[in-house]
Amino acid sequence: MTEALPADLLRDLTPQVVAIVTRRSGDFYAAEDAVQEALVEAVRTWPERGVPDQPRGWLVTTAMHRLIDAKRSESRRRDREHADHVAEPESNATYAGPTASATDDSLDVLLLCCHPSLTPASAVALTLRAVGGLTTREIARAYLVPEKTMAQRISRAKATIRGRSLGLDGTADLAARIPAMMKVLYLLFNEGYVATEGDHLQRIDLCAEAIRLTRLARTALARMTGAAHGELVGLLALMLLLDARRPARIDAHGAIVPLADQDRSLWRDETTREGITLIDSAIGTGRPGTYQIQAAIAALHNRAPSAEKTDWLQITALCGLLEKVAPGPIVTLNKTVAVGYADGPGPALALLDELLRDCAENGADGFADHPRVPAVRAHLLELAGDLGGAAAAYDLASVRATNLAERRFLTSKAAALRDARC
Repeated sequence: MTEALPADLLRDLTPQVVAIVTRRSGDFYAAEDAVQEALVEAVRTWPERGVPDQPRGWLVTTAMHRLIDAKRSESRRRDREHADHVAEPESNATYAGPTASATDDSLDVLLLCCHPSLTPASAVALTLRAVGGLTTREIARAYLVPEKTMAQRISRAKATIRGRSLGLDGTADLAARIPAMMKVLYLLFNEGYVATEGDHLQRIDLCAEAIRLTRLARTALARMTGAAHGELVGLLALMLLLDARRPARIDAHGAIVPLADQDRSLWRDETTREGITLIDSAIGTGRPGTYQIQAAIAALHNRAPSAEKTDWLQITALCGLLEKVAPGPIVTLNKTVAVGYADGPGPALALLDELLRDCAENGADGFADHPRVPAVRAHLLELAGDLGGAAAAYDLASVRATNLAERRFLTSKAAALRDARC
């Protein structure tokens, strides 16, 4: 009889096993490959044979056997004495969820996978594999790239951090790695929230994995440092507040529903409450960072009973604060939308034009080609009553959009505005 695997069991165990095997072998590169093979074997055999009493010990043993096999010549016999030694059970207890030391192991692996020396794309892929427990095929499918391409990306990432310490060298090392880790988790969530490519707007599995890993990091960091990390709490709050709106973002036909038109009764109240509680606890504990400010903005949207009752003045003020903390054209572009609602489309369009002039003068004139620029202009022109100009801008935005769901939405907006003019 086939037995269903306990939910999240392998995902909880994966980083723990990677950490253990890496420490025993001294080779993260080889250990991660061996653990992946052990996971495949577990998925293949556990449903039929049942989950072992010591699943973590079983995975460690299997991974070490794979590691030994990989390092030996096929012509040599297995060194049974050595194999028996590394296969020695760690405890007589059954798996009852991650312990304090296991959670810290998971954080060690997560921080290594998010090492600043890696590109964001490589760090995300390696994190999904070594911490999330996804196979290369699953990650490739999530990012709509060939499995061979993803395998090369992961291999290069592992080669880049080869020889680096799994553990942390004091609080300074921990502080240096946290920003890169948060950036990777943020990128992972964003890719799930608005997929870069493909037919669908969102990839729920990537959002869920980003939230799970951020929870793990928050718990482990609080245990290691004895205090909550304000920005990490803010990041988790931001993810939850955005994810709470997920049921209302797409209609029954799969079309995008803009925030202003969403049925807020579909927003998940429990997730919203958790997000608001988290950001309320983080604000005031120190100088707010980018994630805390973004979460505070998201909380204002989630608190508003309707689009008309949104506190756009406060959102505009928070966007201005975000501009000071993390200046950049995308931040200012988002601010123009808030200004459009708070002060009217005229000042917002002037701010947009000023932004594009500044980018051109500072050698960043390519920003004008960003797909969100014409989309924001179209929205502001629509608010101003210029339906023809808005339709043309929506057309331009649809051409530049890489996500098919977004492209269909923008095209339909342009068509609707043209119909409204007739």
